[in-house]
Amino acid sequence: MAPEAEIQTREEYSLHPVGHIRSTLRALDEAPRQGSEGAPDAWLELNPIVARGLLGIAAGDEIIVITWLHRADRDVLEVHPRGDPDVPLAGVFITRSPDRPNPVGLHRVTVREISGTRLRIGPIEAIDGTPVVDLKPVLVERADA
Repeated sequence: MAPEAEIQTREEYSLHPVGHIRSTLRALDEAPRQGSEGAPDAWLELNPIVARGLLGIAAGDEIIVITWLHRADRDVLEVHPRGDPDVPLAGVFITRSPDRPNPVGLHRVTVREISGTRLRIGPIEAIDGTPVVDLKPVLVERADA
């Protein structure tokens, strides 16, 4: 990206990983595009400093794991969806491409097991070493609401 084209802002933000993914997926080309497309389960290893934040999470819960896609190309603004050159270009903000200005990944997973500060979750397409920046509950709409 040319310096004059960089996003200009006076505000800076920082994210600190709360954990990392430990997966059998080691390379980007091994990972499916979505968890539901054959991704394995993996371990989410939380930093012990944030362990109290797990209070209330149980095996069987569905959560959203928010990752920082640290191997992404942050200069990409348009892609061929799903990497298919026969599909017209689209802006990254209408796609799930990992390559984007701020490569935040969203992964809806099931908690399979909790062992101390480790959660076995899945399926998840994140590769080994991917930083985790937050966890959120999946909100279920109540029928009587």
